[in-house]
Amino acid sequence: MTALPANAPFPPDAIAALNQVIGATSPTQRSWLSGFLAGIEAASAAPAVVAAPVVRPALTVLFATESGNSEALARKAAKDAGRLGFAARVLDAAEATPADLAKARNLLVVASTWGEGEPPQRAIDLLRALMADDAPRLDGVSYAVLALGDRAYAQFCETGIVLDDRLAALGARRAAPRIECDLDYEAPAAAWLATTLKEFRGEPEAADASVIHVDFGHAAVATFDKSNPFQAEITDLVNLNSSRSAKQTFHAELSLQGSGLAYEPGDAIGVVPHNDPAVVEGVLAAAGLSGDAALHKVLTETRDVTLLTGHLVRNLADLTGDKALATLAGDPAALGAYLPGRHVVDLLEDYPNTLTAPQLTGLLRTLPPRLYSVASSRKLVGDEAHLLVSAVRYNTHGRDRAGVASTHIADRRRVGDTLGLYVKPNTHFRLPSDSAVPIIMIGPGTGVAPFRGFMQERDALGIEGRSWLLFGDQHYTHDFLYQLEWQDLLARKLLTRMDVAFSRDQPEKVYVQDRLWQQRRDLHAWMQDGAHVYVCGDQTRMAKDVHAMLRDVIADQGAITPEAAEAHLDTMKRAGRYLLDVY
Repeated sequence: MTALPANAPFPPDAIAALNQVIGATSPTQRSWLSGFLAGIEAASAAPAVVAAPVVRPALTVLFATESGNSEALARKAAKDAGRLGFAARVLDAAEATPADLAKARNLLVVASTWGEGEPPQRAIDLLRALMADDAPRLDGVSYAVLALGDRAYAQFCETGIVLDDRLAALGARRAAPRIECDLDYEAPAAAWLATTLKEFRGEPEAADASVIHVDFGHAAVATFDKSNPFQAEITDLVNLNSSRSAKQTFHAELSLQGSGLAYEPGDAIGVVPHNDPAVVEGVLAAAGLSGDAALHKVLTETRDVTLLTGHLVRNLADLTGDKALATLAGDPAALGAYLPGRHVVDLLEDYPNTLTAPQLTGLLRTLPPRLYSVASSRKLVGDEAHLLVSAVRYNTHGRDRAGVASTHIADRRRVGDTLGLYVKPNTHFRLPSDSAVPIIMIGPGTGVAPFRGFMQERDALGIEGRSWLLFGDQHYTHDFLYQLEWQDLLARKLLTRMDVAFSRDQPEKVYVQDRLWQQRRDLHAWMQDGAHVYVCGDQTRMAKDVHAMLRDVIADQGAITPEAAEAHLDTMKRAGRYLLDVY
């Protein structure tokens, strides 16, 4: 046993006595003595001050999404709110009720508008319930609305506008003015969120002092998105239509090697295109800016030089003071008649004004990416992504027009070139987790793309669950996309069934919805067996026609009213059994 040192803080006689006592103790006795002395010290210390519990203000972040932008933004908002001291939760409109909103103290709404002013499919039930006469009062709820939209459509941000007005009508208090964002929403949304969260918080300094955010500093990982796309090499580019077809539909194979990008069947690939240089030159000439090489590059790579909106017309009228243009901008009927089929160059030529480079770039919105359903499974193709792209070409007002992204790929890209892209997840368009669940895939034209990915996934995993594909296009001989692949899958019994509709091969046009009706008995039986129904393609006509036919099939085969059949489809949507990827 080590003796106490001579410089211990005791008198010499006490040191000698302690050495005599401690020297005779066992390890167990010394351990007890150590704890006993520590306890005496703790008991004599001043009582500790217990901090009052921190009360974190509640925040519900509600999102209404179709393509996932609102959901991603809502989750970011909740994360930012947590750093500011909120107890934030994220709520999907598909799973929310008006009663849930009535319980929210602070409500932040992120809502997308789809198509011509329509709400996202997953938000329809909530909107309908909020609009009902028996919707609960929302007195005591503070709210703010962030609306996402696309100025290509007349009813810009309509869903967010309707929600904002209805929440106020039900008694909720608007904590901040609504913001309406175009496709380049990231910067304005971030600035609005930072201000609005402070409005909800009330006392920023006190709240900041109570919460400490700890970042454990993970190593930085390169992130590819629309502002920083991965430059993927094009390894194959083939027109799948015959030379006698009226259409051009390209199968593109893109290398993801070295990107770290991952996707699942059902996801989308965002393509960041460049404008046609000839179109850019036409815009520059109409604005009196021909020959500006630097501006030509900027417009080619970063600005939308085609889309013409009422918003742009009004801004140009204000900028130039052009009285004729102001008259057009101020007449909704005349403006509504002028816009369809026209592009920016038409306006600049019809109402000539010389602009400066900053004025022109300020008028034009950021060139948006285009989303394409991925047509492959990484389990089968490895470090690749396959796309199915229809080249868009048409003529309006005496001028040939072309789709920006589709002809960037079809006309101005070759094998060996690169294409800027990123992955856009779509968690609401996935194969069933149970491979025994039957699937019905309805995809005319390029709408068949995700179903190729679905079947590649099942092929790679050796899944033989029942699957039924309904495909349509114009001509069997010229437009049967991936024909040999589908026939191979049928032969190997990986694809259970396929029905096709080629609209121009007979005097009377036949579409996929006609096949649904013809096969209504089997279709209804599959749905009764729990099949998941997937629809991909044109939203304006095809998706609506298919929906109406599904309703008619359910009503006919179930011997129920059309209203009851519609309710059944709503139930299938909520259960994740009726899924749409439409554009």
